[in-house]
Amino acid sequence: MGLRETCEYLAFISQVEPKNFEEAKKEKSWMITMQEELDQFERNKVWTLVPRPTNHPIIGTKWVFKNKMDELGNVNNFVDLGMIDADEL
Repeated sequence: MGLRETCEYLAFISQVEPKNFEEAKKEKSWMITMQEELDQFERNKVWTLVPRPTNHPIIGTKWVFKNKMDELGNVNNFVDLGMIDADEL
């Protein structure tokens, strides 16, 4: 990718913040970011996948996506705020 293409990409990507998972899964960069977040849960041993209980409701969650900007307003990296309880929104 040349300088022009890189600049065009950065100009475009800095405007993109998915509103939901369906939008985020269309962008490879957000999929990578989400996978890194899930991997971090496992590395830090703060998450255990368990079978779905049949006698309890499942708590809803929502991914929140933000672009982290540098001092010049360029996208520094992609930040997902993980899965938060939907009641917190």
